[in-house]
Amino acid sequence: MDIFGIKGLLICALIFIPFEHLFAERPQKILRNGLGVDLIYMLFNGLVIKAVVVLIAANTLEAAAMLVPQSVTHAIGGQPIWLQVAEIIVITDIGVYWAHRAFHEIPALWKFHAVHHGIEELDWLGAFHSHPVDSIITKAISLTPIFFLGFSEASIAVFSVIYFWHTLLVHSNLRIPFGPLKWLIASPQFHRWHHANQREAYDKNFAGQLPFLDVVFGTYNATGNKVPEKYGVDDPVPSSYFGQIGYPLLRRRKRSNRVVPESKG
Repeated sequence: MDIFGIKGLLICALIFIPFEHLFAERPQKILRNGLGVDLIYMLFNGLVIKAVVVLIAANTLEAAAMLVPQSVTHAIGGQPIWLQVAEIIVITDIGVYWAHRAFHEIPALWKFHAVHHGIEELDWLGAFHSHPVDSIITKAISLTPIFFLGFSEASIAVFSVIYFWHTLLVHSNLRIPFGPLKWLIASPQFHRWHHANQREAYDKNFAGQLPFLDVVFGTYNATGNKVPEKYGVDDPVPSSYFGQIGYPLLRRRKRSNRVVPESKG
C-alpha cells in the first residue's frame, strides 16, 4: 500500500518537470534549493493531513445526521455531479479565501503561514510546502460545510482531483496565458504574485481557485505579465523541515512587515 503517495509524486514529477523546463516563467534548476524539504512535506505531511480530513468528515457527517434534515442532504446530494462540483468549488474557495486572509492578518497565525511563504524558488512541489497547522485549519474551515450539507461522495471525489491538480498548477513555474479566464480561474501568474516578496504584492490574491473573490473583497493584485523580482519572506524562517515545524512556536525576534502590528494594549 502506497501510504506516502510515492506513485503520485512520480506521476506529478513526470508531468510538471518537463513542462516547467519547456515553458518556464523564470530560469530555475530542477534540483533547486529547498527541494529536499519540500519532498518531506509532500510525503509526511500529506499522510497526516489525509488522516485529519477523514476525522473531520466523520465528525461532521455525524453532526449533520442529527442537525440537517434528510430532505436537505438528499436534495443537495441528488443534484447532477457537475452542479455539485461547481457549488463545492465556490463554497470551499470562500472558506479558503477567509482562512487564508486570517493567516495573513493575525500575527499568531502568520507565523504558521510564513512557512509556506518562505519558499524562495517556486515550482509545483511548493504546493505541498505548508505547515500542518496551516493546512489543517484551512481544510477544516473550507471542507466542513461540504460534508455537513450532504454533497455526494462522487462529487467530492471529482472536486478533490480538480483541487489537487489545480493547486500544483498555480504553484508551478509555468508561463501560461489565461486570457479573460484569469478573472474566473486562478493562474500561476495570479498566485505567484501572492508569493512575491514585494510591497505591492503583500496581502493580495488570497483565493485558491476563484480570483473574482479577491476582486469582490478588494484584494486583487492586477500585475499584467510582470514577473516578481523575488519570492520568500523577511521573517527568519529556518531552512530545515523540523526547524520550520517548530518555528511558529518560537518567540519572534524579527517582526515581518507583512502583518498587522500587535496591539500594545
